[in-house]
Amino acid sequence: MSLLVADEEQLLIDEVRRLVAAEIAPRAAERDESSAFPVEELRACAALGLMGMFVPEAYGGFPVSTVVTARVYEELARVSPSVSVILSVHNSLTCQAIARFAQPALKQRLLPRLSSGELLGAYCLTEAQAGSDAAAIRTQAVADEGVYRLTGRKMFITSGAHASVYIVFAVTDPEARTSRRITAFVVERETPGLSVSAKEKKLGLNASEINEVVFDDVVVPAENVLDDVGRGFGIAMELLATGRIGIAGQALGIAQAALDASIAYAKTRKQFGSPIADYQAIQWKLADMATQVDAARLLVRHAAQLKDAGAEHTRQASEAKLFASELASWAAGQAIQIHGGYGYIKDYGVERLYRDAKATELYEGTSEIQRMVIARKLLS
Repeated sequence: MSLLVADEEQLLIDEVRRLVAAEIAPRAAERDESSAFPVEELRACAALGLMGMFVPEAYGGFPVSTVVTARVYEELARVSPSVSVILSVHNSLTCQAIARFAQPALKQRLLPRLSSGELLGAYCLTEAQAGSDAAAIRTQAVADEGVYRLTGRKMFITSGAHASVYIVFAVTDPEARTSRRITAFVVERETPGLSVSAKEKKLGLNASEINEVVFDDVVVPAENVLDDVGRGFGIAMELLATGRIGIAGQALGIAQAALDASIAYAKTRKQFGSPIADYQAIQWKLADMATQVDAARLLVRHAAQLKDAGAEHTRQASEAKLFASELASWAAGQAIQIHGGYGYIKDYGVERLYRDAKATELYEGTSEIQRMVIARKLLS
C-alpha cells in the first residue's frame, strides 16, 4: 500500500477544501431540508479518490494515512456532517474490512468498484436489542453445505437503502464464548432474501439515511466470510476503533464550523452600539471554544498517528471520540447562544450543526461506552 508524503497530503486537503466549497456547501442546507441523499456530492468525492482511502492501489484505491482520513472527514463535516458520516462508514468500516480481512478473489471483485464509487458500503452490527452490547446480537448464520444462511434484522444502518455491499455480523456458534460466537460476512445487495426498510426520520444528519436491513434466509457463500469463522466480534471491535477516529474527526469539523460561524457573527452583529465581539462575555465563549477545538484536534491526531504506526490505539480512539463529540454538541450550543434569536433560525445554519452534532455522541459507541473503554484500558 502506497501512502502520500506530507506535501502530497496537504495538496489533497487543499483539493478537498475546494471540493467542499464548490460541490458540497452550496447544496448542504437544501439537502438537510429535503432529506435528499447526496448522490452528486458522493460522485464528486469519488472523483477525488475519497471513496478508496483504505483500499490498496492494487485494487484501484487511493490509500492515505489515518491522519489524513480524519482530516478529510473534518473538512467535509464543516459543511455537511451527513456526507462526512457516509464516507466514514464506507471507508473506515466497509472498505477497510474487505481490504484487511476478505479473501483475494472477493477483494478483486469488490474493492475497485467500491473505490470508484460505483458501489457504496454499509456496516451491519446494531440490532433492536443489541446496541451498546454488541455481543448480544441475534442474527444467525447457519452453515449449510458450503454456504451460510443468514436470518435476522439490523437497525440504524447508515446508507442502508443506497448501499450495495454490507458487512454483516451474525452468530455462527451460539454456545461459544463471546470472542468466538460471531462471524463477519460480506453480503451483496442483490442477494435474494435481503430487504431494506424505509429510512428513519431523524433529528439531524438528514442528508444521510439510516434503515433497517432484514435478512430472510439469505444465502452467503463461505468465501464471503471475513478472516475466519468465529472472528467476527474481534473484527467488529478493531474496525470500530478506527471508525471512532473518523467520527472524532467529523465531530471536530462540526465544532470548528460552530467556532468559525460564531467569530464571523460576533464581528458583524452590533448591540448597544458596538460589535458583540467587543464584549467580554462573547470573547470568553470564543476563547473557550477555540481552546477545546485545538485540544480535540490534538487528541484526534494522536489517536490517528498511533493507528498509522501500528500501535495500540483503542483507548486513544475512544478518548478522541468522547472529547470531540461532546465538544461538538457544546460548541454548537454556544454558537446558537452567540447568535441569539438568529441562531434558532435555519437561515443562519448553526441550528443544523446543533442537530447534526448529537449523533456523534451516539453512533459507533455512545459517550458512556467510550468512558467504559477508557476506564477498562486504564485498569487492565
